[in-house]
Amino acid sequence: MARRKREEKRRPTFGMPMGIVLLATPEGWRHSVLTLEGGMLCGHLADVPVNTDPAEARAAVAAMVVGLAHDFHEADVDVTWDPPRELGSWTAQVTVAATPPNF
Repeated sequence: MARRKREEKRRPTFGMPMGIVLLATPEGWRHSVLTLEGGMLCGHLADVPVNTDPAEARAAVAAMVVGLAHDFHEADVDVTWDPPRELGSWTAQVTVAATPPNF
């Protein structure tokens, strides 16, 4: 009797995002994405110029996180920005989007 090849379910290489930190620096826009598993992905927004309006930078990093959640977890997420607490720094909460009921 032939055995079926056992397929292992692999964990996504990028954890499920739960928060974002965005910083304006003299060199450009830096971001950290916090994951539910306790990981962190840090980088910069290469396609966003240093003098870009903060609202545009927030939209760019939110779009990146939404895309990563979709690509790695097949999940739709919402990004909600918190009121800024200090100049040049923004934080956001990332939550799984509510799915509408199927009728």
